[in-house]
Amino acid sequence: MAIEVPATWVGRMKDQAVRTGRRMQPMADQAKVAAAHRIEDARYWAAPRIESAAHGFEEQFAPKVSLMLTNAARRIDPTPSRSRRWPMLVLLSGLAVGTIGYMFYRRNAQQWTEHMKDSASDASRWVNEKADRASESTDRMAANVSDKADEASRRMS
Repeated sequence: MAIEVPATWVGRMKDQAVRTGRRMQPMADQAKVAAAHRIEDARYWAAPRIESAAHGFEEQFAPKVSLMLTNAARRIDPTPSRSRRWPMLVLLSGLAVGTIGYMFYRRNAQQWTEHMKDSASDASRWVNEKADRASESTDRMAANVSDKADEASRRMS
């Protein structure tokens, strides 16, 4: 076998790199196997920790991020959102109707009370008038009886 000697400096560097590469190949293979084992061990170690971190992130940060994104979407949405004014409008309308109803009740109660006072005074006036008429009638009858008794007593004497 004949050895070729390169004539240029680049050729000599190339030849030396090839020889060094052949000598290093078994060590590189061993390093490759060792690195593969180390990477596999690292994966076995890291997988449960990454999964635990993912669950923690999902439970703690995801709801906050989701809420933040939802709020941002609502703010920039060009379609008008449903108004929340109608429940307040219904509440205020109900309050106004209730107030008006209460006012009518109070007014009607006052009118009824005044009407009952008037009716009671009318009734007492009517009773007084009847009593006066009965008293006058009794007085007249008593006077008639007294007159007749006097006349009868004069005739007898």
